[in-house]
Amino acid sequence: MDFGKVPETQLPEIDFSLPEDSTLTKQVLKEASKVENPKVYVGCAKWGRKEWVGLIYPEKTKEAKFLDEYVKHFNSIELNAVFYNMPKPEQISAWREKAEAEKKDFKFCPKFTRSISHIRRLKNAEEDTTRYLESISNFGPCLGPCFLQLSDNFGPKNLEVLQQYLKSLPVDLDMFVEVRHPDWFADPAARESLFSTLRQLNKGAAITDASGRRDCVHMELPTPHAFIRFVGNGLHPTDFSRIDEWVDRIAVWIQQGLQSVYFFLHQHDEKDTPVLADYTIKKLNEKTGTHLNSPVFVKKASELF
Repeated sequence: MDFGKVPETQLPEIDFSLPEDSTLTKQVLKEASKVENPKVYVGCAKWGRKEWVGLIYPEKTKEAKFLDEYVKHFNSIELNAVFYNMPKPEQISAWREKAEAEKKDFKFCPKFTRSISHIRRLKNAEEDTTRYLESISNFGPCLGPCFLQLSDNFGPKNLEVLQQYLKSLPVDLDMFVEVRHPDWFADPAARESLFSTLRQLNKGAAITDASGRRDCVHMELPTPHAFIRFVGNGLHPTDFSRIDEWVDRIAVWIQQGLQSVYFFLHQHDEKDTPVLADYTIKKLNEKTGTHLNSPVFVKKASELF
């Protein structure tokens, strides 16, 4: 994932501290019905990484078995694979069967296909959307929230298009929206309109924490659910201090009424993402009292790097 990538030499100059919660976030959490055991999911963006053979996948694991191995280590995945091609129902069913064979509560969080979000830009996308929704329904109980990522040039002038598209979706569709155009954050009126719209329609807002795009760390929760996309920098020391701060914030949110959180780890080079995910899971368990299973490495950490 190259979004927000900066040269390593610039990392010490970046203020990685998390902003204060927005007024909307405070209000949403205050009004939320507190749940006894908030759902906490941690995962990666894909399972098809050859670099993980010998790391968390057994030596000589074939690509056809990567998902079988992935679900042994994580309880969710930000499913980017369906962004590039419209998912086929039979493929979704096959993935679901693999997950359920290992972990009944595993969640797939499928990204909306790019034909909807980037090619049609939400206009005249009814047919593609129907196909997408029909296909992902085959995940059954393994279906987590969907993730609509809008293109970098989809700015506030397209708010009405976004509003109409979201209104056309099933009311009970669990989903999060990610915007990237800087004007959504730089223009106070555009920002307020966006997040109030999501609040009214009961749709979540994805928070993307990338080094070069601190504006996307908006800390707006239109619903009492969080979907966080964390982009690290190859296990740079700041990766771990940033995770520490996120864990502290999530713990506070849970105390205030957060009902679920999906935390997905990315790296510009995904080879060592499981290492950062392992650190994240252990910190969440310590701070929030969760009992998430950590990835099991083929070799001891001291032998990995």
